[in-house]
Amino acid sequence: MLRSHTCGELRSSDIDKKVTLSGWVQKSRDLGGMTFVDLRDRYGITQLVFNPDWDKTLSEQARQLSREFVIQITGTVIERESKNKNHVTGDIEIKVETLKILNESITPPFTIEDETDGGDELRMKYRYLDLRRSIVRKNLELRHRLALETRNFLDKLNFIEVETPVLIKSTPEGARDFVVPSRMHSGQFYALPQSPQTFKQLLMVSGFDRYYQIVKCFRDEDLRADRQPEFTQIDCEMSFIEQEDILNTFEGLVKHLFKSVKNIDIPKMPHMTYADAMKNYGNDKPDVRFEMKFVELNDVVKGKEFKVFNDAKLVVGICAKGAAEYTRKQLDELTEFVKRPQIGATGLVYARYNSDGTLKSSVDKFYNEEELKKWAAAFNAQPGDLMLVLAGDEDKTRKALSELRLEMGNRLGLRDKNKFSCLWVVDFPLLEWNEGDPNLLESLRGRWVAKHHPFTSPKPEDIDLLKKDPGNVRANAYDMVINGVEVGGGSIRIHNKNLQATMFEVLGFTKEEAQKQFGFLMNAFEFGAPPHGGIAFGFDRLCSLFGGADGIRDFIAFPKNNAGKDVMIDSPSEISQEQLKELGLRL
Repeated sequence: MLRSHTCGELRSSDIDKKVTLSGWVQKSRDLGGMTFVDLRDRYGITQLVFNPDWDKTLSEQARQLSREFVIQITGTVIERESKNKNHVTGDIEIKVETLKILNESITPPFTIEDETDGGDELRMKYRYLDLRRSIVRKNLELRHRLALETRNFLDKLNFIEVETPVLIKSTPEGARDFVVPSRMHSGQFYALPQSPQTFKQLLMVSGFDRYYQIVKCFRDEDLRADRQPEFTQIDCEMSFIEQEDILNTFEGLVKHLFKSVKNIDIPKMPHMTYADAMKNYGNDKPDVRFEMKFVELNDVVKGKEFKVFNDAKLVVGICAKGAAEYTRKQLDELTEFVKRPQIGATGLVYARYNSDGTLKSSVDKFYNEEELKKWAAAFNAQPGDLMLVLAGDEDKTRKALSELRLEMGNRLGLRDKNKFSCLWVVDFPLLEWNEGDPNLLESLRGRWVAKHHPFTSPKPEDIDLLKKDPGNVRANAYDMVINGVEVGGGSIRIHNKNLQATMFEVLGFTKEEAQKQFGFLMNAFEFGAPPHGGIAFGFDRLCSLFGGADGIRDFIAFPKNNAGKDVMIDSPSEISQEQLKELGLRL
């Protein structure tokens, strides 16, 4: 070993010990006579001291060290005169007796410190240097700890980890696949799995009644901060269970992770129906760290001379507690916010409930103070509150108000990253009509598509509606939501061949298409498929949530950028004409 200790473990109790350390030069300070060097490895930083009175040649050698040189030293642990409380090794330093340069380094393109001067693209190009920063390293250590605790928890419940194939069959029922051409089978392609869904169901047919896998998945879809073309799931499946068994088991997993990793006790998670989530919060992953529920105002505001409200299918608003003192500039900012194309509202109406008890609104021309009191009563508003109202088509208006609610939560400091509110959202629609989702295949437009996937079971009491009223069929499905982020989702699966065939029919598959795409699963159901269900957690999202970050990139060792490129290795990239010819492809 080229070291006897790491750079993060020496303490006052080690004074007078002879030690050998190896690592990277974080920084060097030449103070005229003495030279101080901060030596860094994965475990921490230890200060080295060189004094020409001890060894002039060694001090001269130390002055030649630059940032990121890889060195090995031997020396004696001594008490540090000027202690540094920012480092756990800050009470000691090493009186260096020998110095060996293991490798030199050119000057790095950015400072390798927590507060770096490198931009995102630069740090991604030199990701191997970015990973030396302690703040990024700690993110990956957190990821490791979450994976370890997940495995420990599930192992104690008799789950078995099984690896499923990465080269599979393309099944165009959801997002776009990444496809891989086969050299051995010219003109044919593998697909990279969007999830191990069918394989874990086949494992249930096989009798592996408790399966899990921390697994890579791939989707060729539009990217944003919480999406990558390749991502990791905690993928799980259980047999001989009902929905409540799944919820209890995996609520237990998440509680265990919070307790073991963050020492936080999570209370029993409430259940909220999809219908209530959409009605009260405008989306299916509500952030319930704060209230601010939607209040519908159609009965209160219609019938006056205000055409905007009269013509709207829905008039709905939120009450921002303590925000009545917002300035005109702040209210104009909110108006511009909701009018952004990605939000989609045409305007914003507001009413102040002033601290003196008076009511003033942006539509005083149409509503007097007595009528505004009815608004306040509907909102249960108190003096000092601000009422914000949108109007328009129902779905679009709820979506816009949901974004406004989250924006107000941010502005009022109600979305504390150190506070965690968890819940289950249940009773999703089984199907949704696809008008043209850009993340779905063109062939799926203008037809019913599965909201989760085509193997999700309908609620037993809704099965009769599958053919005659598919839009009102509820799924035996559930999502876990934490702080407005969907961290996991799953369902009870269809285990009956006839019901699965009906589902494919409703989704627009012919019998021949269903057999071609999913015949292997349908055939397996002929051999005694048990009742089963499961869940998959977005592991990268879970890591970022535990780490208090908005995006997942810094919790992935080698991520892609927002355009889906790895700028470090320049991927994706062109391949040679020779390779293309071997694969039977031409560009």
